[in-house]
Amino acid sequence: MILDTCALLWLAGNDRDRISKKTWDKMDQSPVAGIISITGFEIGLKYQANKLKLPTTPDQWMKLAVEFHQLEVIQLNMEMCLLSSNLPPIHKDPCDRFIIAAAILRDMPVVTTDRRFAEYGIKVFN
Repeated sequence: MILDTCALLWLAGNDRDRISKKTWDKMDQSPVAGIISITGFEIGLKYQANKLKLPTTPDQWMKLAVEFHQLEVIQLNMEMCLLSSNLPPIHKDPCDRFIIAAAILRDMPVVTTDRRFAEYGIKVFN
């Protein structure tokens, strides 16, 4: 399963009230959970805009979160980039469009509370 940026923040902060118990159980049982590399960009932007407080720099925080939670980092590739640009304009956030494209291409569900993700025909856990 792929974690949306908000889901990564909730996982790292152990914020179990934001996602359903059923989804937490699936995350705990999933052999592989991952994030898309664009998540690092989004975390960095939120941090620079003072919309996100972290105990360390974004690069250190991301490294620690990935290692601690044993997350796979899915790198963007040309196929994902092209698909994200060709998706119907349901979702305007380019970072989320990359996550959606990766989920479609890898046939993986996404952990997010953003209802627009499901409109692309991908499985969503929230």
